[in-house]
Amino acid sequence: MNISKRITRRALVVLGVYILLWILLSVVLFKLQILSYDYYQNLVIKQMTKETTVTASRGSIYDTNMNLLAGNKTVWLIVISPQDIIDAMADAEKAKAAASNATESSDTTEDDRRIYGEYEYTGPDGKTEVLPMNKLIARALSDILGVDYDRVIELAAKNGRYYEVIKKNVEKEEADKVRAFIDEYGLEDQIYLKASTKRYYPNCSLASHVIGFCNADGVGVYGIEAYYNDVLEGSSGTYITARSGTGGDLPYEYETYIDARDGYSIVTTIDSYIQYELENVLLETMTENNAQNRVAGIVMDVNTGAILAMATLGGFDLNKPYELPDYYASLLDEKGLEEGTDEYNKAYFDILYGMWTNKAVTELYEPGSTFKIITTSIALETNTSKLTDKFTCSGSLKVGGFNISCHKTIGHGTLNFAEALQNSCNPALMTIAARVGREDFYKYFKIFGYGEKTGIDLPGEAKAYYHSYSNFSDVSLAVYAFGQTFKVTSIQHLLAISAVANGGYLVTPHVMREIIDSDGNVIQSYEPNVVRQVISTDVSKKISAILEEGVSGSGGAKNAYVAGYRVAAKTGTSQKRDKLDEHGQDTLRVSSCVAYAPVDNPQVAVLILVDEPSSGVVYGSLVAAPYVSKLLSFVLPYIGIEPQYADSEEASIEKTISNYVGMDIEVAKAAAEAAELEYIIVGDGSEVTAQSPSSGTIVSKISKLLVLYTGSEKPKNTVEVPDVVGKTAEAANRLIINKKLNIRIAGAANYASGSGATVISQSPEAGTFVPEGTVVTVEFMHLSDISD
Repeated sequence: MNISKRITRRALVVLGVYILLWILLSVVLFKLQILSYDYYQNLVIKQMTKETTVTASRGSIYDTNMNLLAGNKTVWLIVISPQDIIDAMADAEKAKAAASNATESSDTTEDDRRIYGEYEYTGPDGKTEVLPMNKLIARALSDILGVDYDRVIELAAKNGRYYEVIKKNVEKEEADKVRAFIDEYGLEDQIYLKASTKRYYPNCSLASHVIGFCNADGVGVYGIEAYYNDVLEGSSGTYITARSGTGGDLPYEYETYIDARDGYSIVTTIDSYIQYELENVLLETMTENNAQNRVAGIVMDVNTGAILAMATLGGFDLNKPYELPDYYASLLDEKGLEEGTDEYNKAYFDILYGMWTNKAVTELYEPGSTFKIITTSIALETNTSKLTDKFTCSGSLKVGGFNISCHKTIGHGTLNFAEALQNSCNPALMTIAARVGREDFYKYFKIFGYGEKTGIDLPGEAKAYYHSYSNFSDVSLAVYAFGQTFKVTSIQHLLAISAVANGGYLVTPHVMREIIDSDGNVIQSYEPNVVRQVISTDVSKKISAILEEGVSGSGGAKNAYVAGYRVAAKTGTSQKRDKLDEHGQDTLRVSSCVAYAPVDNPQVAVLILVDEPSSGVVYGSLVAAPYVSKLLSFVLPYIGIEPQYADSEEASIEKTISNYVGMDIEVAKAAAEAAELEYIIVGDGSEVTAQSPSSGTIVSKISKLLVLYTGSEKPKNTVEVPDVVGKTAEAANRLIINKKLNIRIAGAANYASGSGATVISQSPEAGTFVPEGTVVTVEFMHLSDISD
């Protein structure tokens, strides 16, 4: 009985265990077959198949004329197969052991040594060594590619590995050397090259802050590359094949190909020729005015917001974005830090990140007197001031207990509305703003777009910094009137100025014109966007006329004058209130000039900003306006706007001297007369053998003298160039002509009689001896009777 019970209990225990095991097995099977089915199915598929990523080609970036700004070029990945190296060395050891057991033969050949795993290698230093395969590969790749020898040795020792990357983005010259090395030593199984692409910027630093660059993984960093990264990068494809038990490919058993979609390309609004000119002009003002905190410039279509050019100097080479150019390297050197220290590395990266930032979009500044365009526009739009209104300036105005000065401390006296803007009178502008009132002024400040980002299609756009309305006092209103105590971006400010230019419409700035596929089909086009109308067309025309009169007449922006064109411009010089100079004084300034043209039908607006000029002159009228003039002198005719010269601008018209050499003297005389030139014949020959000015020389239309040499006569340095620096146009021209020399006007300042412009430079220098007929190039600028 007891035995029966024990057997029963044991049977029940065994049965319970079996039931428990069955339950556990059921749970496991349920998990494997139901809950984790997809996971294990994918695992099996992965074991049975091999996936290879097919990389998509990144789209290109073009300027508006389809000139390449960013593209791809073929580079190579250098890869070693450690297991094949290990196997080859093992086979060599076996061969060597077998040979040592065999009957000793004659001298060992080079081929024999290679069979035994011994390779003779001569490095670039001329030293010859006999090396085993792993050291041969490490030594050669180190010499060719500059990679670390010990790292290659370490990688080559990895058992079971067939793919170890030695170096990425290898250029053709180095890749060819690696191929030659492989061929020479028969290392096709141990080393191989895999073609890939690398981002390439053919113009190096051109528009560097607009274009941006890609990181080592091909992802856009900064600029268009970052903003449109999803558009440019495309999507990778996949090549799937069956895999054998040993891991080999079985493409005939199973094969699937998922196409990669190459990235789309971006056609920008940037015009490379205008961009080149902008950067050249910025470099000139940065150098001549010793700007300590970079310079920036923008050229924009006033009607559509298309950015034709945008630059920050100093720039950087997009192909070497982590390399500091001389300008930035000098900033690092000035810190006197020891290379490799934490302090040095921090300073390096701080400068590097600063170098990459687009000053025109990401940095804020106080616009200064250029904002007076907006203040006066608001006043006319709200009908709180009229063109006939009179204002008195005694040199300052007291507001809220504060005595706020004018840049002309002795005062302007009595001015009308137009003169207040043209002469940049602070007290008059404060009075004009007070008439508008705090509420309406603040409202229009935001209507003009200063309370929001512009929406430009570039990353990192900063938002304006300004008072909340609750803190916007009468004193705030007074200083806002002339562009101080608030900060905006350059693109934001130029956009507001463009609204004044184009009839009152605030538009969205943009750098993308079209998105196209690899066949050139247009995927998307940018449609100009009008945000809102901020002022009436009538007010727009009135302000434009006032600004143009200030440039061509007696206003403070005279140095922005361009002969043959009606230009509206305003200069500004603002204090940097949040930064002191090395002596703890608030002497640092931002100098700028905004302009648009032609006034009767504005097409382009420009802004040039010079941050912390330190050459002794800080006024925007001297530091920025002359360079705006030079820029517009190129841009306006380039975009097809013909100059319309007044009689007083005849000297600005240029002509090119023809070739007279080889002509019969009588034929040459007739040709010179037809070209309205006064000729001098030197020598008694019958044929022209030399001339001055030489063929192709550009001179001002008023230049008349042509010297023709005949026979054995040659040009001789017989005339001393007069000193005309500091002279008026009339005096300079008279001195040059009287010396039997020709003149060419450089720059575009209004040098008409009585304008006050004087010569600031000449070439050749005074005292130089030159042949008769030589062209003396002079540059004019207004140095007195100018505003900020």
